[in-house]
Amino acid sequence: MSETIAIDAELVERLLHELARYGAWGDTGVVRKVYTPEWVGAQQQVMRWAEESGLHARQDAVGNVWARLEGLEGGPSIVTGSHIDSQAPGGRFDGALGVIAGLVALRTLRERFGTPRRTLELVSFCEEESSRFPATNFWGSRAVTGLIGPDEPETLRDYDGVTIADAMRAVGLDPRRIPEAKRDDIDVFIELHVEQGPILEQQGLPVAVVTGFPGIRHYLVEVRGRADHAGAMPMDLRQDPMPAAAEMISAVIARAREIGRPAVTTVGRVLVEPNFPAIVPEKVSFTIDVRHPDPAALSELCAAHEETLRSIAQRHGREVSWRITTSHPPCSSDPELVQLFLDAAAEQEIPVTTMPSGAVHDAQRMAHIARVAMVFVRSVGGRSHTPAEFTTTEDAVAGIQVLTAGLHRVAY
Repeated sequence: MSETIAIDAELVERLLHELARYGAWGDTGVVRKVYTPEWVGAQQQVMRWAEESGLHARQDAVGNVWARLEGLEGGPSIVTGSHIDSQAPGGRFDGALGVIAGLVALRTLRERFGTPRRTLELVSFCEEESSRFPATNFWGSRAVTGLIGPDEPETLRDYDGVTIADAMRAVGLDPRRIPEAKRDDIDVFIELHVEQGPILEQQGLPVAVVTGFPGIRHYLVEVRGRADHAGAMPMDLRQDPMPAAAEMISAVIARAREIGRPAVTTVGRVLVEPNFPAIVPEKVSFTIDVRHPDPAALSELCAAHEETLRSIAQRHGREVSWRITTSHPPCSSDPELVQLFLDAAAEQEIPVTTMPSGAVHDAQRMAHIARVAMVFVRSVGGRSHTPAEFTTTEDAVAGIQVLTAGLHRVAY
């Protein structure tokens, strides 16, 4: 195939706006947490669109939506897609664009080229963001790869104390059937996603093919002291955990900044107990998100952060403890797929580059059972995980054009 694949820009824009109605937050934001009415409505909408596009749609045991275009030869599937759950609040492009891109790509291929040689599937994963259940760690794609532990459904709780098992039951899913979501018949997984960073914009390019994914470790840190009256307790007699926690937060962020790219460290959530203005805190808890694409460098950075926590706590005379809530090693994209999508971009005359992902994605989990790659599209201002995120329709269409041409190369 050497001709240009035309993507219906009006269709892409319409689907994005219609999906954003489910969990709309303000003018441009979305709050669509897993197993909520907003999430259920969005997944059902994806299924309706898939059936209207001539695909066979179904929902698996954890709520992932699959839509299938059967191939003449059968065999392992070529899968594309992303997730439709959001941050709280998030934007309308993170994850959702990848689902819509996959839907438009399969619809375009079916209408233009007919039945593929190899089976193509779209997937809309659940709970990629962990915005409702903070320790789920890619619930939908982990179910597909068989990586959900037997005790997790009844022990993982959301911020209101609801277990993920009860949340599943509330929307008609049986947590006892989670193992049925596992797949062993996927050969390739391709995810289109907004970049969520500034590199493509800085380079003046609409699209990138992702070469790999960072290692990531999440900590939950607790610094303990003693609650007292904010006026009556003298400063020199306080057992206030806040000064130590504040110094720890500043120190771990400063260390990553000193090391420089691609090392990153983020403290994104802080909880103070009892969290009242006239009370010296009893406890300060905070998260640390550490990422690096090199395994040795990630391990070294984490060890340095842990020593920083210990030394600052000792100097302040405070108790500190932490637990690791997430730990994933770095992962590389399949080199042949990277080259295939670079060739597809050149064929479609779409300017393209390669880059590593700074974020973790479902593709990283799917690498346990399939060859993976990703297509990034430009994010305006590098913004994401905010209602302010934005990707132009023109850039979205360019990415979908590359995705569609690459899927054609693999499946036809």
